[in-house]
Amino acid sequence: MKKNEPSGTVEKLEKLATEAKDANYILRLYIAGNTSRSAQAVINIREICETHLKGHYQLEVIDIYQQPALAKGEQIIAVPTLVKQLPLPLKKIIGDLSKIERVIFGLDLQKIDKGQSPEKEASK
Repeated sequence: MKKNEPSGTVEKLEKLATEAKDANYILRLYIAGNTSRSAQAVINIREICETHLKGHYQLEVIDIYQQPALAKGEQIIAVPTLVKQLPLPLKKIIGDLSKIERVIFGLDLQKIDKGQSPEKEASK
């Protein structure tokens, strides 16, 4: 075992959580025009990113009416759709992103906190 390598499971999980938090996230949010659902999705993802990824994300909002080729290339079949391109694996989340705990889980941002689940954390 290397000198700086964590020895226990807890230490390994903490190291993974730190690495995930320091990772740069590349996100694309596909919307359809200037609708209230699109606007709400933009507000929700920006709030999530600023709360959980501040300084570690790139968010691109793509209107499928203005850039249909991008939506076709990503095989977007419903909007709003959030695509997490990096870090891998690629993930898609469909909807207005109002269920914050599901978005956090879908982006692999859930906190590794003793006994805390994302649902409990969101209800505080």
